[in-house]
Amino acid sequence: MHDTIAVVFDFDDTLAPDTTSGYLRKSGIDDLSRFWKEEVGSLYAEDWDPVPAYLYKMIEAAQSGRIGPITQESLSTWGAEAPLHAGVDTLFDRLRATAKKANPRLRLEFYVISSGLGDVLRSTRIAHEFTEIWASELHYDPAGHAIFPKRVVSFTDKTRYLFHIQKGLTGTAFRGKPFEVNRKVSRDHQPVPLDHMIFVGDGYTDIPCFSLLKQNEGIPIAVYDPHHEERWGNAFRFVSEGRVSNLHSANYLEGSDLSNFLIMAVRSLAERVALSAHTYKG
Repeated sequence: MHDTIAVVFDFDDTLAPDTTSGYLRKSGIDDLSRFWKEEVGSLYAEDWDPVPAYLYKMIEAAQSGRIGPITQESLSTWGAEAPLHAGVDTLFDRLRATAKKANPRLRLEFYVISSGLGDVLRSTRIAHEFTEIWASELHYDPAGHAIFPKRVVSFTDKTRYLFHIQKGLTGTAFRGKPFEVNRKVSRDHQPVPLDHMIFVGDGYTDIPCFSLLKQNEGIPIAVYDPHHEERWGNAFRFVSEGRVSNLHSANYLEGSDLSNFLIMAVRSLAERVALSAHTYKG
């Protein structure tokens, strides 16, 4: 039987203010609006996808001397100091306590699937909470300077990693094996079926994950940053277009609407797992 549920998060603007923008600001790019809207946005007309476009422009900025070299050390240093949204530090223990109370035999796992930079996210102070962090990755030259994207995670790329979770293809044994995700696994041998998952995200790259879980009776949750009113309309479209059935401010403090909804969602899945186990034994 399936005794594991997974809470899967996007990262930037979901669990924390955009860490990529934070890194660029710290590196010396003051006009972030111009970087994102004009420099990165201008590539869309040339049929670039958003994620490789921003990675290319970051690397170009470093190679031209506008910012210092992008290195694993500089990314990790920023990740260690990057701020998080309110309440995120204590969220995981609250959800674990909820799951244990609802179903003591249940295993609760946390994951990140992000278009942001893996070398940043793996250095954040909550990185240890996650079974796996999948994100965009960079290739470095012998001097340690980023020169090319090694992995791009965007749009339907994100659903690929939901299938990794579903099929149990996590951990070091499956690193460097990109074709394993195509392995056919029967539902009886899925460690975490899609209807045992919660996905929390904020942006357009999260829409395929929202849709996949909604179609398979998982729980998609959209969040928005209350400090960026210009993005509220985009967030509300997730509800109006039927991508998700709920939308919350990215405030994870105990007692907040989002914290309460996550607790209810974890409790609901935990009880579903317990009921399935009882029915199976019966």
